[in-house]
Amino acid sequence: MSILSSSSISGDKVVNRNGDSLGEIKDLMIDLESGHVAYAVLEFGGFLGMGSKLFAVPLSALQLDSTNHQFIFDQSKEKLENAPGFDKDNWPNFSDRMWGSDIHAYYGVSPYWN
Repeated sequence: MSILSSSSISGDKVVNRNGDSLGEIKDLMIDLESGHVAYAVLEFGGFLGMGSKLFAVPLSALQLDSTNHQFIFDQSKEKLENAPGFDKDNWPNFSDRMWGSDIHAYYGVSPYWN
C-alpha cells in the first residue's frame, strides 16, 4: 500500500509506457463524500506553462512508479491531445457524474463510484 501527500505528488512527471512525457500532475480532486481521490489534474502541452491544457485523469488510470518518482499513464500523446480538457480559468464540474462517466469511458476505466 502506498500513501502519499498531495504536495508530494504535485509536480510529478507523467509518462506513457514508451517513456514519452505526458506532462505533470498539477492537482488532485477529492470526492469528499466517499473520501476517494477521484482525479489527478494533468497539465500537458505548451511551453513554460503557456498554451498548456489541463486534463482530468481518473486516478485509477495512473500507475505509480515510485522508483522514478513518476506516474505511468498507458495512453499515447495523440490520445491525450484529443482528450476533453480545460484551461486554468474554466474548470469542469467534477461532481457531475455524467461528465465523470464520459471521462472514465474515454480512458477505458470504470468510474470509482460503481
